[in-house]
Amino acid sequence: MSVTAGSDGIKDITTPLTDADVQSLKAGDRVRISGVIYTARDAAHGRLLPLIEKGEKLPIDVKGAIIYYTGPTPPQPGQVIGAIGPTTASRMDKFTPALLKLGLKGTMGKGYRGQPVKDALREYRGVYFGAIGGAGAVLSRHIKTAEFVAYEDLGTEAIRRLEVEAFPAIVINDCHGGDLYQDGQKQYARE
Repeated sequence: MSVTAGSDGIKDITTPLTDADVQSLKAGDRVRISGVIYTARDAAHGRLLPLIEKGEKLPIDVKGAIIYYTGPTPPQPGQVIGAIGPTTASRMDKFTPALLKLGLKGTMGKGYRGQPVKDALREYRGVYFGAIGGAGAVLSRHIKTAEFVAYEDLGTEAIRRLEVEAFPAIVINDCHGGDLYQDGQKQYARE
């Protein structure tokens, strides 16, 4: 199993993720992700979907993987990568169910996910992580290597393979139907 609980209550996750790993996560869990994750935003997803629809091979193996919705800035001298803050996840909602069906286990961004994505997370055992918006420069410190793997012509929206260490995130939507945004709002709602 690649999910372990730290003494501080934060779960340490190592990719690739298995169904058991995903099932052990609940909305609201704080996590530190280590291993390989991929970056992809709108333009890259727009190129992946036609490949999926045609049954063609993708430029990355999504089985057990996490895709981080981000468009990193260019690195400064001595840096692995520039600021790497999350992008609004709902813009990828139309692509996510098809990727989950192929074995993708996690997505990471900011903001809400639509009901079709939440349903697909349950059906295919996936998880949606929230990354900290506005902290892209700090998050870049958790990136150990970064390399282009597909669509380099897209610049910041190209698909990159990142090796990350203790990348901080929180589980927003789990595979059990948990939704941190909805649950959190209920906690403070007046009756």
